[in-house]
Amino acid sequence: MKTVALGRTGIQVPVLAMGAASLGSIYHPVSQQQANDTVATALEHGVNYFDVAPYYGLTKAETALGGALKGVPRASYTLATKVGRYGDSHWDFSREATLRSIDESLVRLGTDYIDVIQCHDIEYGDLHQLVEEALPTLRELKQSGVVRHVGITGYDLALLEKLAVEQKVDTVMAYCTWTLQDRRLGDVARRLNQAGIGVLNASPLSMGLLTRGGAPTWHPAHEEVQNACRAVSALCDREGVNISQVALQFALTTAAEQGIATTVIGTASKANMLDNVLWCEQPLDAALLRKIDELIAPVLNIGWDVLPGNGGKAQK
Repeated sequence: MKTVALGRTGIQVPVLAMGAASLGSIYHPVSQQQANDTVATALEHGVNYFDVAPYYGLTKAETALGGALKGVPRASYTLATKVGRYGDSHWDFSREATLRSIDESLVRLGTDYIDVIQCHDIEYGDLHQLVEEALPTLRELKQSGVVRHVGITGYDLALLEKLAVEQKVDTVMAYCTWTLQDRRLGDVARRLNQAGIGVLNASPLSMGLLTRGGAPTWHPAHEEVQNACRAVSALCDREGVNISQVALQFALTTAAEQGIATTVIGTASKANMLDNVLWCEQPLDAALLRKIDELIAPVLNIGWDVLPGNGGKAQK
């Protein structure tokens, strides 16, 4: 697996990283053995960057990942987790909550340090509290070695870029914004990369939008976007290829030129992990991508907070 420098952290990350949210049984029950098999398969193929959070499965994902990594040499993998989000509508970036969260994560993950600690989905939390309490606390822990690098995650690219530059964080992880349908992360990632900030692209399948099954009922994408993605899926089927394969290959193939270090894709399945690794090694079909681009053009870069026909401005 090819590796790339993650900003100025000194970490070499594989171009494909594993999101461990699914290990928390958030979509369907996942046994510890399934978690063990998925993580072992990832490691066997050089996928040694794992991203998780206390919020995923309400601590179950961290516990499962920690169990799966038990006995694996600590220096052989990079571990990223988060602070700040602890429920569907529960954010707390206070110093007390941050310290408590990290202590609990260390226990669940079976380690004495975290490589990348990230403030989770920052646009929904108290930004004053984030800047005045969480980030200073994380910097203190960085000095003591409990955490190695500090980052932020979210969907709001303008906010992520502004805060990352002002606060001089080490990493930024954005989700669903470098995909076949939404390519807004590119310009932002290049600027962050030039500033020495490592950029991670999460959810290249846009939380199920770019899969054969299509977006789940709770997905925030607008109907026009969902219809276009269904048309792309049908096109891929006619061409004898899985839309998920093309979506992942697009994200991986184009990441480097955008300043994106790695693509984080979630799975709790050994078979899916093997598919991801295989697709990672195969070239993107340029002719098919041109056809996809034609279908996607009317809804390209339309995020969840905008609607077609309003000039790309946020829908208030």
